[in-house]
Amino acid sequence: MTVLAHRPTASDSNDAVTRDALAVLQPGFEGTTAPAWLLRQVGEGLTAVGLFGRNITSPEQLAALTAQLRTERDDVLVAIDEEGGDVTRLEVRGGSSFPGNLALGAVDDTALTRDVALELGRRLAECGVNLNWAPSADVNSNPDNPVIGVRSFGADTDLTARHTAAYVEGLQAAGVAACTKHFPGHGDTNVDSHHALPRIDVDLDTLQARELVPFRAAIEAGTKAVMSAHILVPALDPTRPATLSPQILTGLLRKELGYEGLIVTDGMEMNAIAGTYGIERGSVLAIAAGADAICVGGGLADEATVLRLRDALVAAVREGGLPEERLAEAADRVRALAAWTRRARPDARPEGSRASGIGLTAARRALVITGSVAPVSAPYVATLAPVANIAVGDETPWGVAAELGSLLPGTQAGVYPEGASAGDVLAAAGDRTVVAVVRDAHRHPWMTRALDALVAARPDTVVVEMGLPQAAPRGALHIATHGASRVCGRAAAEVIAGV
Repeated sequence: MTVLAHRPTASDSNDAVTRDALAVLQPGFEGTTAPAWLLRQVGEGLTAVGLFGRNITSPEQLAALTAQLRTERDDVLVAIDEEGGDVTRLEVRGGSSFPGNLALGAVDDTALTRDVALELGRRLAECGVNLNWAPSADVNSNPDNPVIGVRSFGADTDLTARHTAAYVEGLQAAGVAACTKHFPGHGDTNVDSHHALPRIDVDLDTLQARELVPFRAAIEAGTKAVMSAHILVPALDPTRPATLSPQILTGLLRKELGYEGLIVTDGMEMNAIAGTYGIERGSVLAIAAGADAICVGGGLADEATVLRLRDALVAAVREGGLPEERLAEAADRVRALAAWTRRARPDARPEGSRASGIGLTAARRALVITGSVAPVSAPYVATLAPVANIAVGDETPWGVAAELGSLLPGTQAGVYPEGASAGDVLAAAGDRTVVAVVRDAHRHPWMTRALDALVAARPDTVVVEMGLPQAAPRGALHIATHGASRVCGRAAAEVIAGV
């Protein structure tokens, strides 16, 4: 592989190994301005920074923050987990202006997917973000998956592959590097890797025919980065999770699939790694296995973490546990991607895309509507709310109550956590029409029980499913939005209000 980047030599003020160790880290931080320690580390060789919802209050503030970082290094990689849909950092406090992958897969218009990704990429680029930890290329073959779900384009392999490629093309046309995840595929799991180590027990033929197909498509589309998954796949490596496996990262991804770009780890503070290997040892093993960049900072966001990881990598080189050439190769790939982002020039915006609200247009097209009711006035919106997974977070609002209230003055609403019953909802609703909003009802027995009892007591109940629409439609009107972003809620509210 030829890398178009200059690696510092030992004659630099900091020795090459130390600078390379800093270069492969992608840490986070607290606050909406860059702390002094972060600027200092960028000046000393840190080449990438990760942003989370805690760092963002507005596009203007974000642009100022990224400009501040670039006073220390003009090609710094500023990364974010902005999938659109349920997983948004750019609009964490209000909900995304774009539907997520499942909604785009439900529409199945690859030109639309490309244009949505292009517009999302433009908004990131305008704020100075140049690396997006997206899209999810996972085939959601297990409907009980607790962490992927609507983040996937769907359960169909070929559909997922073609939309993954379209998303990569659109995002990178905006000058923002795509990071396709979670290799070799997180769709057939029933454990959230934030909490424990998932395991996928399928044979090689299934992996080749299902999990790997979207990643092949992403590589053909030119994805600049691929993110590894913290999952154990015994058919590929019976002992180590993908993030730490030479067989998976080097043997499969590099050699068999021919991928030459940046390999980024999923968050190393996730319990699948931190709870089994520890983040220092895990980071060394990941780089040795073939990863090029260590994502950390979702929950660990201080200088001490950066220095611990830097020193662990340096010590591993000095002690012979990590070849210096492997660390240098990884750092060179990070710098090469940073150089690409500085050269990248965005394509022209699709005509009228912003004016027409491409995100809302896509959300409307994704709706699947069963049944009908006369337009309601001043309904009662009951949101049956499961605990959000960590990737989505619980700080982003979802549902239809706010959007429906803006269309139908007098709308009332309540949020019902696990354990709530239909009786609780009916007591609060009185004689108002009930709009029951659920998310992955098929995965939550308490939610299904409450929903069935509501529909039995009130046959005119409107049901809005904002997760995977696995259960049979119920209610006088059933709306499947294929995601819980703000525009998905708006699209459903328009149907209910008859506008």
